Amino acid sequence: MNILKPHVSLNVSNVDASVAFYEKVFGVAPAKRRPGYAKFDLAEPNLNLTMQEAPRTGVNASHFGIQVGSSEDVAAAWTRFKQAGLKTLTEENTECCYALQDKVWVEDPDGNSWEVFVVKGESSTMEKQISKSGCCVPSVQGGSDTKAGGGCCG
Repeated sequence: MNILKPHVSLNVSNVDASVAFYEKVFGVAPAKRRPGYAKFDLAEPNLNLTMQEAPRTGVNASHFGIQVGSSEDVAAAWTRFKQAGLKTLTEENTECCYALQDKVWVEDPDGNSWEVFVVKGESSTMEKQISKSGCCVPSVQGGSDTKAGGGCCG
């Protein structure tokens, strides 16, 4: 699998204040900025950090992920997860966080959502479905594999 970089998605109460803070921390402007959303696509440190405005719930992390280089890499991750007996949720050609993506989701034992995803292009849409996390992170439940129609933030 061709891993490009780790991904962290944060829920923030004020995206403008958070952007100003992270610009100082990283010394660069965000790579993508939309109302209520910002993305820092960093080379040093190698990190895809996104943030979206969401009400304060005591949970600041929206989800975590690994950005990969191709849809084939996403499929390889899905195969590995399935072989390991993990429950998965897959999304193909989903529009979220102003990007067109393919992805596969799993949840760790504490309920933290992890996505393996590829960004296939730009989109004018923030999200197609909304969850309690403030982003469109699906819940991996039920059977061993689920396909979803919406998606989220890579």
